[in-house]
Amino acid sequence: MYQVFYKKKIILLTDVFQEGKDFKSFPIKDVKFKKVIKLLNKKNTNSVHLFHKNKDKLLKYFFKLITTVIAAGGKITNSKSETLFIYRNDKWDLPKGKAEKNEQLPQTALREVKEETGIKEVSIIKPLDITYHIFRRNSEYRLKVTYWFDMFSDYKGKLFPQLDEGITEVKWVKKADLEEVKINSYPNIRLLF
Repeated sequence: MYQVFYKKKIILLTDVFQEGKDFKSFPIKDVKFKKVIKLLNKKNTNSVHLFHKNKDKLLKYFFKLITTVIAAGGKITNSKSETLFIYRNDKWDLPKGKAEKNEQLPQTALREVKEETGIKEVSIIKPLDITYHIFRRNSEYRLKVTYWFDMFSDYKGKLFPQLDEGITEVKWVKKADLEEVKINSYPNIRLLF
C-alpha cells in the first residue's frame, strides 16, 4: 500500500478493493488522472483508492498516469536531538530537491541540504521511507517521489535559507517543540516522524 498526498487528501494505492462514503475506488488500470484530481477537489471526497490485485504493479501503473520527478532530502538531527527544518510557502518542511542528471540519490540529498540550509557538515546515517506527493507546475500535475535519508550534523555555524528557492527560515527545532512544528507541516513530512 502506498499513500500519495495531494493537498490535504490522499490517493491510496492498494491491492484491496474497498467502498466508503468519503472515498471512491477505481481499478488503477482503468482510471484517468484528471478524474482522480477532480474527485479530490470535491469537499465530500477525502481520498481516492486505486487498486490492483498485484501490489507490486501499483506504482508501475500509477507512474504511467502522471509525470514523475525524482527528488531526495534529509531529516537532519544533532547531538541535542534537535531536527533541522526549513520554512517555505508558510509551512515547515525538510530540505529536499530534484535529482540532477546522473546524480546518485545520497548525493542529491546531501547537496540539497547544504544548498537550502547553508549547513557545511552533514553525514548520512541510513535511508528512510520514500514519500509521494502531487504538485502543480505550469498547469501540469506532477508526482514528486522523494527518497529520504536520516542524517546527522553537529554544525554550529550560521544557517542560510536559500532565498531564491522561497525558503525564508532555517532552524534547529527542539524535541519539545516538534509537535507544534509538525502541525504546520505537510502530511508526507509528518510520516517521517
